[in-house]
This record gives sequence, C-alpha cells and structure tokens, in this order.
Amino acid sequence: MTTALRYEVHLRRPHAQQAAFIDSPAPRKIIRAGRRSGKTTGIAILAVMAFLDRRRVLYATPTQEQVDKFWHEVKEALAEPLQAHIYYKNETLHLIERTGTDARIRAKTAWNADTLRGDYADLLIMDEFQLMDEQAWELVGAPMLLDNNGAAVFIYTPPSLASRFASKARDPMHAAKWYKRAQADTTGRWGAFHFSSHDNPHISRDALSEITQDMTALAYRQEIMAEDVDEAPGSLWTRATLERTRVAEAPELVRVVVGVDPPGGATECGIVAVGKGRDGHAYIIRDDSLQASPDLWARAALASVAKPQANVVVAEKNFGGDMVGHTLQTAAQALGQALYFKDVSASRGKAVRAEPVAALFEQGRGHIVGSQPRLEDELCLWLPGSTGNSPNRMDAMVWAATELMLGAEAKIWV
Repeated sequence: MTTALRYEVHLRRPHAQQAAFIDSPAPRKIIRAGRRSGKTTGIAILAVMAFLDRRRVLYATPTQEQVDKFWHEVKEALAEPLQAHIYYKNETLHLIERTGTDARIRAKTAWNADTLRGDYADLLIMDEFQLMDEQAWELVGAPMLLDNNGAAVFIYTPPSLASRFASKARDPMHAAKWYKRAQADTTGRWGAFHFSSHDNPHISRDALSEITQDMTALAYRQEIMAEDVDEAPGSLWTRATLERTRVAEAPELVRVVVGVDPPGGATECGIVAVGKGRDGHAYIIRDDSLQASPDLWARAALASVAKPQANVVVAEKNFGGDMVGHTLQTAAQALGQALYFKDVSASRGKAVRAEPVAALFEQGRGHIVGSQPRLEDELCLWLPGSTGNSPNRMDAMVWAATELMLGAEAKIWV
C-alpha cells in the first residue's frame, strides 16, 4: 500500500481471524480474544487503514503496556511517511496526524469516563474493555461518535478471578454480556468475533504449551481459549443457585453482622453485611469491600455497620494478629462510634468454612439481596484448593453468615 507521495505504508499481513474483523462492515464490533492472539496487531492494522482513509482514530486502553504495543505497531506501519515528515508525530501524546485535516491516530490510557474525555473520533477503539468502567463508553465514548455516525470496536480477554480484581467495571462481566448481545444481533449493526491464542500462527507453539502448564484449567479457558466462564466446575456456588435464591429486598431483620476479611498485601479488604430474617434465613444485604489503607477500610467497615445498624463486626485475626481489632477500635474512637467486635481464628481451610454457608443457599435459606456482581463472581469462580488471589469478599461473607448461625458473646468497645 502506498500514499500519493509514493512513501510506502507497511502493514502486516493479517491472519485469518484478524482479517475477519478488519474486513467486517459492522459499525460496532466486539472482539473476544486470548492473550498473545494478535488482537492488538490486528487493531493496529485496522487503525492505520482508517487513518489512510482520512478518519480520526482514538485508541484507548487501561494499561500503558497496551498503549506501547499499539503505538509501536502503528509507527512501524507508517515509518516511511513519518521519516519524510508527511505526517506529524507527537510521542508524548502518542499522536500521528495529517496536518490540516481531521485525520489522526491517537493512543491513550483510559480507565473510566473521566480519563477518556478530551478528544473525539469517528473510529473509537476500546481495548481491554473488560477492565474499564462501563461509563467510559456510556458517558463519553458513544457521544463522541455522534457527529460523524462513527464506528466503535471493543476488545477483551475474558477476565479471570485474579484480573477482575484490577477491573474498574461496576459489573466485571459487562464485556461478556455485550458479546452475547452482539451474537444475537440480526441487524448487521454488531459483529462478534472470537479467537484463541492458538489461532495466532506467529507465536511459538512450544512457548504456548509451556505457559499453559503453569495455568489452572479455568485460567487456561479464560486467558488462552478466550471463553467467557461465569462459574467454575467444582465451585461451591452456582449462578443457578444464586438466581433461584435471589431477593429484591430483605425482610425485617432480627440481627445484622458485618464480616471483615483483612487484606493480605495489595488486595481488597472484604467487608460484607449479612442479616438474619425472622424466617431464620441469611440475607447478604451489602458488599462494601474495597482496596484501601487500613484507616480507610476500617472507616468503610464502620460505615457499613451504620447502614443499617449492625449488631457486631466479625473479623479474622490470623493475618496480623490483633491488628484488625486495633485498627477498627482506633477508627471507632476517632469517629466517636461504638464498636461491637468479635475476632475469630481460621482454624480450618476456606472450603471447610464456606461449605455450611453454601449449603444454606442450596437449601433455599441463603439469599443475595439485589445484585452484587463482584461478590457473586468470587462465589462462583473460586475453587476449593485454589492458590490464586484470596477471595476476600467470600471470606467476609462466610465469617458474617457463620456468626449469625453460631455466634457467641462479642467484645464491646465503646
């Protein structure tokens, strides 16, 4: 392919799966692809082709690493005209433009609506979309395409339980749900494309085989085969059970316990409120888990106590000994708030502790109130014996639900 000034543009030859979405005329495309499957290279080809067609392209992704990969591919393709100063390039802004026109390519990091603001496009590409807050599209992305009835491309790799921890999405499965809707579209507006890491003919088969030996079966299905998995075979909870027992509102509650599972390193602090109804059932009424400093997660736990008024806070003391109780007590004293606290020790494994609580749901005596997608993901994707990220939300829920059934007198700190 050449420009009018005879400077060559060197586009890689796309493999079959890349060509499928590059050639598709659908104005909305969603691509579900495995790691190292060639999705970023394919998107770079699409972006350069759109730029040469005098379109304005904006590529957005949450991570700088992805920006760098895309930017490298684009610069390689446009190296000759860039060296001849046919196009203007700004490395700081990751911007290439045709001077005097609207035609440009820009790459930037964007987690949410605020970080996506400040530009417009008639081809918007949102990579690693599963990690973005949905409002990045709803509040900013969609409106920026209105003037030219622009096109949009969404790329994602099905998130594992560990990668969902890094997501800014309100619903970590939002990309998967969009993919299903795109598959069902019969208007031609949406195109859905799926390919695995194995579909990339340019990566080493031996290296891919070596990597997969270090992965769990579930992570392999998600990260390599690019399958949307919303529950793991062998998990203690299933989506069907959660849906069957879900309630829109909790009944009158006779007792409320807030479970706290302290973070181990740079992970979330699990904070889950569970109430016991007059019917004797357990109701998971709120998930206030977050990643924060000890003072902030302690204050978040105390705020959870206040809405509605909980009877006791239950927290595991194994990690850090008395640190959890001391942190909560310090925050309560600073706020002038009474704290009813009980510490518990994890003398048994997570699965053994969780099984009686899972049984409540199977018996129809455990209920999630409303929708709590991150907690539900942990319940349905964590596997007994797993050595991955600790399911802090699940642990907090289990501590609270267990206390409701087997609780003893709590320490009272005022």
